[in-house]
Amino acid sequence: MPIPGSGLAKGLAVTLRTMTKRAHTTQYPDVQPELPPRTRGVIGLFEENCTVCMLCARECPDWCIYIDSHKETVPAATPGGRERSRNVLDRFAIDFSLCMYCGICIEVCPFDALFWSPEFEYAETDILELTHERDKLREWMWTVPAPPALDPAAEEPKEIAAARKAVEKAEAAAAAAAAGTAGTAGAAGPDEPAAPETDAPTTPEGDA
Repeated sequence: MPIPGSGLAKGLAVTLRTMTKRAHTTQYPDVQPELPPRTRGVIGLFEENCTVCMLCARECPDWCIYIDSHKETVPAATPGGRERSRNVLDRFAIDFSLCMYCGICIEVCPFDALFWSPEFEYAETDILELTHERDKLREWMWTVPAPPALDPAAEEPKEIAAARKAVEKAEAAAAAAAAGTAGTAGAAGPDEPAAPETDAPTTPEGDA
């Protein structure tokens, strides 16, 4: 059976312990908070990587991504080749008044065109200003932190491995070509010993 008043005593003990501790108050906004590396603040757009595949807009649960584009004809790269068409981005906007910061658009983007930025100070007095067009989204890219370093025990990325193998192959081909050129030059070089002299055929005096 609990002792009468024990709950009150425990509560007062917690209060006394808290009163003796020094308060730690961050003087925001004069002192910026130290945010975790994976903070979800605002989304930045790297426009050069966007192919207008519309995957981010289709997967967004809030339908807060607006994309407009048009098609352009690209001339053939070689004579007799076929012309191709490509999508050109006209508008890319995100309505952050609807966004719930789930990160699905960033995860599903196959071309790494969307990135998380830890920047969170973009409050507005007008809700319409929370719709960031592609120029504003491009500005947020300057606040995107560098990716974390890879685990030393992790497997080498396929892109880096392919590039490294291509460089090694080119260097081996160049070394083989240089060795072949040096061998050909050495065979006809001035250091080669001269061939032994042979007596020229003579004509008998009677035949002269």
